[in-house]
Amino acid sequence: MKNNLKTLGFGLSILVALQSCKESPQQAKLNQFTSNTARMVVDESFRPIVDEELYIFKTVDNHANPSIIYAPENTAVNLLLDDSVRVALLSRDLDSSEYKELKTRNLKPIIDQFAIDAIAIIVNQASNDTTITLSEIKKMLNGDTKKDKNIVFDNPNSGLVRYLKQLSGSKDLKQKNIYSLKSNKEVIKYVSEHPEAIGITGFTWLNDPDKDYADAVQKVKIVGVMDDITKNAPKEYFTPSQNTLALKQYPLTRNLYILNFTGRLGLGNEFAAFMMTDRGQRIILKSGILPDSIPERNVHINNKMRTKL
Repeated sequence: MKNNLKTLGFGLSILVALQSCKESPQQAKLNQFTSNTARMVVDESFRPIVDEELYIFKTVDNHANPSIIYAPENTAVNLLLDDSVRVALLSRDLDSSEYKELKTRNLKPIIDQFAIDAIAIIVNQASNDTTITLSEIKKMLNGDTKKDKNIVFDNPNSGLVRYLKQLSGSKDLKQKNIYSLKSNKEVIKYVSEHPEAIGITGFTWLNDPDKDYADAVQKVKIVGVMDDITKNAPKEYFTPSQNTLALKQYPLTRNLYILNFTGRLGLGNEFAAFMMTDRGQRIILKSGILPDSIPERNVHINNKMRTKL
């Protein structure tokens, strides 16, 4: 057995040496076989989830030192295509042209969906609005209704804005009463201070908020959404929760992915694998959104503990 392990180790060392000869210094640094450092880019719209995952991951491996770049989706994808990073966490998969570009570098991807996120519609606590339909949201984004209200969302290059463009069928969201801010935090703070505002934000930002905007979260409320477009969809209003996501009742959802192009062992692979483990999925479950695989819950019953009749 020891001889087999030595042979395997020697073979892997040769493989790494041969591959590193073909790589630029930057690529070699990105792909280092046993490195405790790695650069990864994350869509900033679901930063709360990744921050929590990283915190636990570092407690498990205190030698790990990942360098995380939080950026709008467009910037994140460009960093991946420019070979500045090899691991990206996004709310979409790559398209065919992007895969084609990466294929020229012989980068074979490992793509994992790790969660289902919800897009929340929020209003000020003083607002009378409590429900909205998908049709009304589409009209609102196209400037057909709610012109007396300011509609706000995060960075114009974010995955959330791409989602809203697809939902509305519009290439641009340039109506006079629609504004892009800099972050989800700013959206929540703006709505908390403006009774006539409607905010669109990632659901995770409303769960267990940091101290710097926790007060703002208390001053907003989530609006119920009904899918009046999809055939056979229940004609009820739903707010985002793990139950409504699991039952596919809440209509504004998006899948979250880990795109791993490292092609070998290393910290990038380790972190991606950790997020898919039972422990990593439990962190997502705690965040309030839906993990890709719901962790099992074992209940132990003590036969000695029985209620006397």
